[in-house]
Order: sequence, then structure tokens, then C-alpha cells
Amino acid sequence: QVQLVESGGGLVQPGGSLRLSCAASGIIFSFYHVGWYRQAPGKQRDLVATITSGGSTTYVDSVRGRFTISRDNVNNTVYLQMNSLKREDTAVYYCNSRHSVADYWGQGTQVTVSS
Repeated sequence: QVQLVESGGGLVQPGGSLRLSCAASGIIFSFYHVGWYRQAPGKQRDLVATITSGGSTTYVDSVRGRFTISRDNVNNTVYLQMNSLKREDTAVYYCNSRHSVADYWGQGTQVTVSS
């Protein structure tokens, strides 16, 4: 059974940092491209950052320079380091992994940026 489990969300003040984790089980995670998405209340789910199986990364403009995606294939985990957080980063963050026709989602972790 494949599972993606996100963790690391929480409440943080503007300018603060959080590190999200996406732990995979049931798959050979190193084969998979992984993306972090987020969904704010009343809005669609949007892509934030991706990392390929080879380690190449992409970011949306709104987070570039503040967020860093990385992976640890030994521990089957992908991370999203989020620095200089802004109120508009508030959302539920989801991990997605894809390989060929396989497409898996985690349950999400809430990130709230507020003073």
C-alpha cells in the first residue's frame, strides 16, 4: 500500500520558517518526481515546487528564493524548507509523487502564517 505522509506544518509568524516533510512508503521513491502543492481556502490547488528523480528543481515565482525543495532517497523523504514566510503562504500543503501512470497524493499539512 502506497502512502505519502506530510508533516511539519503549523502556525508561524510572518518572516518565520518551517520545514515540511513528505515521507513515502510502499514505493521506490527515488524513481518518482515529487511536487509540493498548496491550497488556500476558497482557491484552487496550485503547484509550489518540484523535484525530479534526478534532483532538478523548479519553483513558482512567488516562492523562488524563499523555499527550497530537496530529497533524501535513502529515507524516502522529500522536504520543503520555507523561509521568510508571508501571510499569503497560508494554505494546506500537499505532496504529490508521479512516475509513469502512478500518481499519489498525501493528506496535506496546514501552514498558517499569522501574527
